[in-house]
Amino acid sequence: MAPRKSSPTLGAAIYFTLASLLAGYFTFAAVQGNHGLFQRVQIEAELASTRATRDRLARELAEIENRTRRLSDDFLDIDLLDERAREVLGLMRADEIVLR
Repeated sequence: MAPRKSSPTLGAAIYFTLASLLAGYFTFAAVQGNHGLFQRVQIEAELASTRATRDRLARELAEIENRTRRLSDDFLDIDLLDERAREVLGLMRADEIVLR
């Protein structure tokens, strides 16, 4: 008798199918899952945006603190006081002419 060629059995086919499905599932979860690559990219973009907002607010705070210090009792900036009086109160000096 001639040796018989063995074909893959049903058990091996099921094994490789399940292994392929599991590999596909874990690959999909690694890319698109809650902790996947796309989520990480989105979080990093939000982090960069939040840092930019934080830096902008820190600059604004430093500017406000500087203006506050310049108008304090210890250090009075006459030019800044004059600017604020003109803008807020609408004051002007007697020798000035207002054009509208």
